[in-house]
Amino acid sequence: MFKTLKNSWKIPELKNKLLFTLLIIILFRLGSAIPVPYVNAESLGMSTAFQGNIFEFLNILTGSALSQGTLFALGVQPYITASIVMQLLTIAIPYFERKAKEGDEGKKVIDAWTRGITIVLAVVTAWGYVGMLDNLTDAAGNRMSALYGSGVGKPFVYIVMIACYCAGAALVMWLAERINDHGIGNGVSIILFAGIISSIPSQALQLWRAAFNNPFSANGFDVWGLIVGILFVIGILGLLMLIVWMSDAERRIPIQYAKRVVGRKMYGGQNTNLPIKVNMSGVMPIIFANSIVAILPTIAQFINKENWFTKFVRNWFSPTTWPYLIVFLLLLIAFAYFYVSISFNPIEVANNIKNNGGAIPGIRSGRPTVDFIKKVLSKITFLGALLVAVVACVPMIAGIVLSYFPLGLLISAMAFGGSSMMIVVGVAIETTRELEAQMSLRNYKGFLD
Repeated sequence: MFKTLKNSWKIPELKNKLLFTLLIIILFRLGSAIPVPYVNAESLGMSTAFQGNIFEFLNILTGSALSQGTLFALGVQPYITASIVMQLLTIAIPYFERKAKEGDEGKKVIDAWTRGITIVLAVVTAWGYVGMLDNLTDAAGNRMSALYGSGVGKPFVYIVMIACYCAGAALVMWLAERINDHGIGNGVSIILFAGIISSIPSQALQLWRAAFNNPFSANGFDVWGLIVGILFVIGILGLLMLIVWMSDAERRIPIQYAKRVVGRKMYGGQNTNLPIKVNMSGVMPIIFANSIVAILPTIAQFINKENWFTKFVRNWFSPTTWPYLIVFLLLLIAFAYFYVSISFNPIEVANNIKNNGGAIPGIRSGRPTVDFIKKVLSKITFLGALLVAVVACVPMIAGIVLSYFPLGLLISAMAFGGSSMMIVVGVAIETTRELEAQMSLRNYKGFLD
């Protein structure tokens, strides 16, 4: 990866794209530190609302902006949710399906709808977030407000803060689209990558405190703390190796091309393969599944009064419960199939093989080839989804098991470690591959060289 970055830095066009992407990341981090009017940072720092729940994961994705109440507190989540909604509408509504097939003009219409839905979701989310800031609890469970502004009415405070957070969400969406147009990599993934990377120091400190301040020992650090720390390191390295292996694993379908004589030359007669990656969907199922499964806990957190709904979510659908884990696992597999279905068309692939005079050995051309590719694709997608589920869910399972012991800080530190690591490694690998692809295009040598 570092060699790829070094080589791409020598190409002026790629160098400009890298610098532009870096500039966007810097702007994102600056926006994550800009305070919003009427937010009491001191009271917000005393709250435990962003520990051991779904808001901790969202806080990691925003680079701690959510727990600080800064301009980019909503992050890129409204834009991600709007993109999910538009992809579903593209399949369900014929109008959007036609627009998706119209090329650039249709893409402009879909992008406009996506931006509109993003703003609507940002308004709803900002209203709930400001209400949550106005009704926080401290470590002792006492109600407190992280807002100030006694000289003006509360409606004015709400309006100003909601407008600021909506503007921040719109600006993050704009930054992501600028990366897509003028930078390197996927804009949403790059911004998530930047947020998670910026949260690593605080997460590492949290892990250190959890592992080396053993709650079972009156003296803090002891042999048990050392064992827990070693197990953490082994688990992280194991997950890292599994993620890297998944990114390169593929199923190769053999293809044989018939010989053709055109004039005095003979074409074809060679054997090749059709590679199908095990993890074709990358990190998108994790991002989508986390966005959907977080809806109920987010709504419950925004409700100020204790009722049956908040009790149900806290007892049966918080990130440290088995129902939450099961729903997350099912959504992960479903989104893996969904993303592959919209990015890989077996019928088109089979037609391309047939038109080029190729065939899969032992499989007839036409419909049998399509069925064979669909069968292989289904198996590979299921295997890839299970591997992604292992990476994302094993730390959550460990957190649920540890919830039966007095290890609250340890649970909070590891509950979302797999998802965060998957996103970081996946974005790094995908960006590196895009750099390599663009370098190969610029360094291609023709038959005259």
